[in-house]
Amino acid sequence: MSLFKLPLLLLCFSLLQAGELTSIEGVKLIPTPWADGDSFRVQFPDGSEHTLRLYGADCFEWHLTDESDARRLRAQRRYFGISAFGNDSADSIKLAKSIGEASALQTFEWLSKPFTVHTGFADGRGSAQYKRIYAFVSTSEGQDLATLLVANGLARAYGVVRSTPDGQNHEDYREQLKDAELIAARKSKGAWAYTDWESLPAERREQRQEDLEEKIALGTQIPTSAINPNTASRDELMRIPGIGEVTALAIIESRPYQKADDLLQVSGIGPKTLEKISPWFKFGE
Repeated sequence: MSLFKLPLLLLCFSLLQAGELTSIEGVKLIPTPWADGDSFRVQFPDGSEHTLRLYGADCFEWHLTDESDARRLRAQRRYFGISAFGNDSADSIKLAKSIGEASALQTFEWLSKPFTVHTGFADGRGSAQYKRIYAFVSTSEGQDLATLLVANGLARAYGVVRSTPDGQNHEDYREQLKDAELIAARKSKGAWAYTDWESLPAERREQRQEDLEEKIALGTQIPTSAINPNTASRDELMRIPGIGEVTALAIIESRPYQKADDLLQVSGIGPKTLEKISPWFKFGE
């Protein structure tokens, strides 16, 4: 039965469970002023509209609306080693935002013709403010959009991944993106053309230290009640003591869970960590 003929209740259930991938052809891009290269609005053939978040690729933020966006842009600048570009940080920020805009424009061009979306309708929210679903996107020429962005230096190989539409397991897909990133860096594509290779290790080390400090600080903003790991956003998960961004993304990546012990399948979560974080989780409705 076609996805678009499913009863509404069953469709809602599929959205919550984020199960097997469904391939939807003939999808169209909806131009919006807020879109990034890795997150944008689309229209399915049945007329329904959705906001997609790509698996595996992370483009520069260029629409900064709060401190969280600013922190993420700083982390992205450090990842590419461009924080020291120009005379001051303003020059580096301007450069990063311009590359973010370029990635959005390039995505619009690659998706100018109807394309295919592969999604299990997993919740792709970074923040609880926005409703997005994770997806793979194949262009009209059959190319993987995330790989294109990374291979052109317009995104970093970073974020949630899962098994691909053609059956490739999630670790192989992650490594494929990392290889594309390495080649882009070697060829000075996109943001890599501005990388200060001598300062890059120090920039990434500084970012790791700030991540650790923020993780400690977030411990004072713990949730007021237990949360469902199947529906919680990245930011909500990071408020739990013992969970940083990497672990939060890994939890999202390995959904769904039926009970606390299922979290042991998540990379980085062992018995001791599970014992510490499990009181913060609830399962089911």
